[in-house]
Amino acid sequence: MDSREAAERSLLAETFLFRGAPLEAVELARTDPRTLRQENGKGGVIYAPHAFRRCLGVVLEGRVQVNKGALIMSVLEPGDLFGAAALFNDRADYATTPPPRGSPCRVLLLPQALVEELMGRFPEVGRNYVAYLSGRICFLSGKIDALTAGSAERKVAQYLLSRLEGGWGELDCSAAGLARRLGVSRASLYRALDALAGRGVLRREGRRVQVLQPDALEQN
Repeated sequence: MDSREAAERSLLAETFLFRGAPLEAVELARTDPRTLRQENGKGGVIYAPHAFRRCLGVVLEGRVQVNKGALIMSVLEPGDLFGAAALFNDRADYATTPPPRGSPCRVLLLPQALVEELMGRFPEVGRNYVAYLSGRICFLSGKIDALTAGSAERKVAQYLLSRLEGGWGELDCSAAGLARRLGVSRASLYRALDALAGRGVLRREGRRVQVLQPDALEQN
């Protein structure tokens, strides 16, 4: 096994889908002839609204930006999953997921039939898949809260709360992209961040934000 294959096995074993599952499940996903690997260059599109596969994807290398129209929904890193909305339904459309500009990527695509087989043979994979879908529902609920929050300050607070981990949150896109995502101007975004920082609610370090007063952020 070469170094790239070893890295792929290690990455898959650590993904949410295979957490707690036997290595046999990872090997089946890696080596099954139905499994696809796709490389995309700068600005390439993995899934378009009407051109996509019934596959669950795993980011192997690079970063993948998930858009809904002009709205940036999230930015995926190696080990992150995508494509669940393409499985187990008859919808003819899907969200666009192109790599961010200047960031080529490589992805692994698991066809629906293989995902179904993995869930049937390995209960851990089935439980992880359900837990992943539940997490996506919570994530999208947070996005809706942020988009309907009203003021720019409230939208920023909702966004940071949805990304908070260990007292820190990280901006997963540029300021311009975040402003578009929240439906505010870039100036309003900066004013909201400055106002929260001025009241001691948060402290910024580049793209990382330390939340000093979580209760105040929730009440904002």
